[in-house]
Amino acid sequence: MTDLMQQAATPYAPLIGLAPLMRLAFLQQDLAPLGEALLARAQAHPDDAHACLDFSTVLQLKGQRELALAVQAQAIELQQWYSLPAQAPQSGPGFKLLVVMGPGDLMSNTPIEFLVEQSDVAMDLLYLTADSDFPEEVPEHDVLLVAVAESDANQPLLARLAAFLLEWPRPVVNLPQHIAHTSRDGLCARLQDVPGVAMPRTARLDRTQLQALASGELTVGSLLPGDDFPLIVRPLGSHAGHDLERMASAADLRVYLQKVGAERFYIARFFDYRNDDGQYRKYRIALIDGRPYICHFAVSSHWMIHYLNAGMDESALKREEEARIMAHFDDEFARRHAQAFAAIDARMGMPYLGIDCAETRDGELLVFEADNAMIVHAMDAEEMYPYKRPAMRKVFAAFRAMLARAASGA
Repeated sequence: MTDLMQQAATPYAPLIGLAPLMRLAFLQQDLAPLGEALLARAQAHPDDAHACLDFSTVLQLKGQRELALAVQAQAIELQQWYSLPAQAPQSGPGFKLLVVMGPGDLMSNTPIEFLVEQSDVAMDLLYLTADSDFPEEVPEHDVLLVAVAESDANQPLLARLAAFLLEWPRPVVNLPQHIAHTSRDGLCARLQDVPGVAMPRTARLDRTQLQALASGELTVGSLLPGDDFPLIVRPLGSHAGHDLERMASAADLRVYLQKVGAERFYIARFFDYRNDDGQYRKYRIALIDGRPYICHFAVSSHWMIHYLNAGMDESALKREEEARIMAHFDDEFARRHAQAFAAIDARMGMPYLGIDCAETRDGELLVFEADNAMIVHAMDAEEMYPYKRPAMRKVFAAFRAMLARAASGA
């Protein structure tokens, strides 16, 4: 923390970046002193883009989203690209990765820094917007990775990037036209008939349509053929379970609409994926060049599982189960669903894809979402989760090997 404080207070210091700052937040460290130092630096040196971008990240981690995005926009206007050196440089030229980023919150881009920590990968982060001038020259690189995640706000940028990168002279990982299909309804369309995959039909509705469903003017079957209540409903663009609820009936929808003021929503049939013990289990998978790697596994008595609210810290039994799942993942879960993962890889066409999933009682792979913006990290305390670090090293090594294969044209 002392070193970061000194860096934060030093005019025109190199970018701190997302990973160190998020790690402090994850460990529940007070980010206020860092934020104050960065703010003072940015005020004293208005052209210090690094101070602005780091301050924006601190604001996001403190939950001040709107102010954070305004500061981020100021940083991008000052400077489009930012360099992060390799943390474990090897003898020789090393590996250079150009990462195309878009504006937005922490869910708007691949959290790439966590995937290449302690590696020989040096990165340049190039921030582009749908209406900005694209650069005529970019930093030298071995591979370009599109980190921009799908959202309604990002669709114009993804479309423009697809044309911009059409004949790029270096290999490109995660083509923007493929990322564009990772919306919840786009993913559903891609995976609807994949053998071994259970992907609930998903439809996007405006508020008027959802009100008609709540009043009985529309039926579930007219929107989701063959389906009925219970449903899950969420606003478009929401993450981490924000305003995500299960509706047992139209009456529940009427109550929901009184509480939630969003204008557009996703609806999908609810899958009861409880095991025989009444617990729900969810996997986070990184699909890298078509091969699945486990990143975490959570157990909860509630159907809406997020790792941080599943009580993994408080339960040694849950951690023991996660350790077993991770130790035997390749021979058990990955083998059971090998054909499903191969089909997902073929349908999505993305060398790097995060998948949140479970297993149905019929043994199918139940896919909740899949995109390039899921956080994959090794921040958990090693004394409590000693089994995680080896599993995550496999993920990071696979990601680095994927970049190398792309660079070689393999």
